[in-house]
Amino acid sequence: MHKTMGRILSLLVILGFIISIQADLMPKSKSPYKVVCYLGSWANYRYGDGKFLIEDIDPRLCTHLIYGFAKLGHDNKIAAYDTYLDLKENWGLGAYNRFNELKKKNSELKTLLAIGGWNEGSTKYSMMARNPSSRKIFVESCVNFLTKYGFDGLDLDWEYPAARGGTPEDKKNFVLLLMELREAFKPNNMLLTAAVSAGQKTIDGAYDIPALGKYLDFINLMAYDFHGGWDKLTGHNAPLYLLPNDSEDNKKLNVDFAVKYWLEKGAPAEKLILGLPFYGRSFTLRDPEQNDLNAPITGKGIAGEFTREQGFLGYNEICKKLEFEKGWNIKVEKHIAAPYAVKERQWIGYDDIKSIKTKVNYLIKMNLGGAMIWSIETDDFRGRCHGHKYPLLQTINSVLSGSSEPIPKEVTDNDNSIFPKTSTELPTSKAKPTVPSPSTTVSTTPRVVTGSTRSNKIPVFPNKDVLSCSQSGYFRHPENCKFFYLCQPKRPGFVNDYLIYLFTCGAGTVFSEKDRICNFPVNVPECKEKNY
Repeated sequence: MHKTMGRILSLLVILGFIISIQADLMPKSKSPYKVVCYLGSWANYRYGDGKFLIEDIDPRLCTHLIYGFAKLGHDNKIAAYDTYLDLKENWGLGAYNRFNELKKKNSELKTLLAIGGWNEGSTKYSMMARNPSSRKIFVESCVNFLTKYGFDGLDLDWEYPAARGGTPEDKKNFVLLLMELREAFKPNNMLLTAAVSAGQKTIDGAYDIPALGKYLDFINLMAYDFHGGWDKLTGHNAPLYLLPNDSEDNKKLNVDFAVKYWLEKGAPAEKLILGLPFYGRSFTLRDPEQNDLNAPITGKGIAGEFTREQGFLGYNEICKKLEFEKGWNIKVEKHIAAPYAVKERQWIGYDDIKSIKTKVNYLIKMNLGGAMIWSIETDDFRGRCHGHKYPLLQTINSVLSGSSEPIPKEVTDNDNSIFPKTSTELPTSKAKPTVPSPSTTVSTTPRVVTGSTRSNKIPVFPNKDVLSCSQSGYFRHPENCKFFYLCQPKRPGFVNDYLIYLFTCGAGTVFSEKDRICNFPVNVPECKEKNY
């Protein structure tokens, strides 16, 4: 009897322990709001503290994760943008699979695949959407593609219907496309969402807003990039309200106007998700003495340490700069409700913990459906600035849950996780060829990088001026078969503007343009006669 009771008690203890572990892997509190987190997948190629892997995501901090981006193929079918990064096929990194495996740590998490983005443009989406047969091909390919890789839905990031090479008919055709996607998704219970503009002129030409509200599960309002290096004066990336002395044009360039305009035009408030930027825009001042809002500039400002795009810095880069560099003067204008920092001729407008909290309280006041963030990899995901990881995302969760307490510690601890979990070794004799893992990369100014498959001897790299990009993807160096480089579009916002990442194949291998992998010279005819 005593032995039986002892066994029962032991089993109950073990069961309780298992339940407690499972509880730790689930969200701690229910909330009616969505927290929609975009991933800029190319952050995998950044170096040091900027390198972001799928395993760095805490799946409890988002209700929906969106992988950016897929592309539209010439055959009107959805396709992987970066096959080496996205897929497992051909010895790739399998980011799609790793991304969707995060649902094992949070069973309520939904994952979506975004298609489009700024660099994809509008023309080919316009051409696909205008024809019933090409729409049918696209819709069927989406169902098959999403099912194959385990996504719960699709996020359409067509930037923008009826603009940038589109036609006025796009507004109607976009609705037809959404209607057909919705019907095809129903049997599979797939989600359908879209990222949409916050600019009035684009909104009017692109969107039948009541129809979007009917067919979309939710609408991600990109309420940022109101100002940037394309302007002639300083302006905040995402001002909450207009300035009293704003020009007529600038009066519409703020979060409050965009939200109210979408609601006035018929967007269901519960489906409108407010986009919050986890990055800032920088300017170079013409005169360091004129450094407030609407001050004259000469152009874009400094680039981030990791993102390497002039005029753009992730929050993780900004908070580090402000904490460890002397001389920055931080100001907050009450209408903008967000800070800007000035040092000599450099000016950065950004969002911090306090301004994110203010904007989340605003969306609650406006009865919106939740918050969307662009993008998760530019939060302080390593916790270098505030003593805990994801300070901005933690703030969103805390405010939306009605708690003043920080979100509990992350499920996973990846402080030392700078390199991919998947390894790619040098091919041995008669082994299958493999693509070297680009563990460490550089951008903009190419130079030799150290990958997991390269030898210790660093070869002299030819003139960087021979490298050029007309499209994204991997390409062999024109002067040396042993080198290859990746053309990766910068985040949406600049046309035909690419980052270049250089790699070298492992010892005894060369890059095959045909197969997009490092292979033995005997299998690459155009390189087999050359000595490397």
